[in-house]
Parts: sequence; C-alpha cells; structure tokens
Amino acid sequence: MKEKIVNIKNLSFSYGDNKVLDNVSLFIEEGDFVGIIGANGSAKSTLLKLMVGLLKADSGTVELFGKPIEKFAEFNRIGYLSQTAREFNNMFPATVEEVISASLYANEGLLGRFKRKNYDRIDEVLKIVEMDSFKKRKIGNLSGGQKQRVFIARALVNKPDILFMDEPMVGVDVESQNKFYSLLDRLNKEYNITLVMISHDIGVISQKVNRIFCLSNGRVYEHDLKNSKNISLNNIYGENMNMLYHQH
Repeated sequence: MKEKIVNIKNLSFSYGDNKVLDNVSLFIEEGDFVGIIGANGSAKSTLLKLMVGLLKADSGTVELFGKPIEKFAEFNRIGYLSQTAREFNNMFPATVEEVISASLYANEGLLGRFKRKNYDRIDEVLKIVEMDSFKKRKIGNLSGGQKQRVFIARALVNKPDILFMDEPMVGVDVESQNKFYSLLDRLNKEYNITLVMISHDIGVISQKVNRIFCLSNGRVYEHDLKNSKNISLNNIYGENMNMLYHQH
C-alpha cells in the first residue's frame, strides 16, 4: 500500500473576508505526479503553501508523511520551487555551485564545515539535471530553462521525497520546457520522487501527470485522466498538446 505523503481534510483558508479555499479534501500518494491547474486567482499557490507549511489553514488539517503539519520537522524530505526562484537577481555574483551549496549550508549551519560529501552531492545533482558543465558559471548568465534546472538541483541536493513546484515553466522557451518535462519524468520514475506542480498549460500537463487537481470557486476537483474526453490538437500545436474538458 502506497504511503500518503500529503493528506488534507476539510481545509478552509481566507485572506481577510475573502475565502479562497472552502472545505477542501485531497491526498497525494508516494510516486504520484500531480498537476494543479485553475484560473488566475483560484488559490493554486495558496494551496501549495498550505501543503508545505508556509501558510496556516483557518480550519481543517494538513498532514505530511502522516504527521500534522504543525508537528512536522523533517523538511529535508521536501523540495520547494517557488515562483520567486524565477525572479532571482541576475546581478547576484554567485556561481551555480554556490547557489546549490546554500541549501546544504542551511541544514548544517554557516559555521559547519563543508564536507567533501557535500561537494560530491552537488556534482551528483548537477549531473541529474544535466548541468554539470555549468558548475562554475555565474547564475545570472544562464537562460531561463537552465536556471530552472539549477533550482531543481538546489531542491534535490537534500534528497527530498517530494518536490513542490509553483509554475516552473513560466518564462521558459518551448524546447527547454520539453527537456524540463523529460527531467521531471526521470525524477518521478527513476528516483521515485513524488512531484506536485502548478501549471497554466492545461493541455501539456494533462499528458505528463497521473493525477490532475483543478481549483475552481474555492473547491478542488480531481479529474480522471483515463476517461476524460480529449481532442487532439497535434497538427496545430505539436505532439504534446491535448485539451482537457472540465465538468464543473
């Protein structure tokens, strides 16, 4: 039986008097690749932040790895790629290696000795994301797609069991997006990392994931990808494009 990594029950959340999530329940199991979609302002990022403990629910419960989020302390098991990652200051004089090493310093403390195994781990994750030849390159000199790979490597360096991503494809060209999806597929299938990704690209994400959560009017709806009606738009947009019909 697969472990429930995320388990949300009867969750509600408001910004002031504006209730954006209303009595939401869902779960994410080990090995899932979950896509979260919805219109702008539908609280997709809010839901993700509630899952990782950056926001506190008004009511209901959030559990990570079977523990209430309030008591969960094993945050090395979680990787989180926020929207702010793509807004990284290009003038910041840091190399790819230094950006990734910051995650290890955060766990060991700035005064801790940076061990050889940490350098080896940096090399390992850079190879996984196919950015090992860019280790000494300044982060500001990379393309959007290359930066996202570096931020994925930074999230992977602590060997997480689950990776949360908030619209990582924004500002990334189509070729880099295809490579990025291939990387995510490897992380999910070869490294058994559970993936949760917010996306605005409904057609592509519906083909890549095994589960889709759609946010609408404060509620979450899960789509059955096996039985959803699909119209192929391959001749127009390429082989990765499908339409997903919504019943709500």
